[in-house]
Amino acid sequence: MRRVRLSLPLRDRLVAAILNGSKTGTSILLAEYGPGEALTASGELRAVSDSEDRLVAVIRYAKPRVLPLGEISLEHALAEGEGYQNVAQWRAAHERFWSAPEFRNGLTDHDFQLNDDTKVVCERFRLVCTL
Repeated sequence: MRRVRLSLPLRDRLVAAILNGSKTGTSILLAEYGPGEALTASGELRAVSDSEDRLVAVIRYAKPRVLPLGEISLEHALAEGEGYQNVAQWRAAHERFWSAPEFRNGLTDHDFQLNDDTKVVCERFRLVCTL
């Protein structure tokens, strides 16, 4: 899967939210996955690194859900731990990110369009330990 490298300040804010327990979810466009590439497995462990690539924590994933963009819940928006008050705020922020040239240039489908039917992989995780 191709992932856009987050800006260092954003990356550190997200890592801090994981460490303080406010971030327990994330969203990825299904279009970011390559053909036949598997979604994150339930129970999968992953290391979390900060903007200086230092390992700071380990998280464990729950089974991901694939939903249309128009069906993202308030629960999921809040789980992202970025201060969204409602789904409209979550969607506006994610549409800005997913529409940015840095993101769009990495997609293999250059005609890709965001709409209510766009498939989003909703991942949930929990902090296992800090390092």
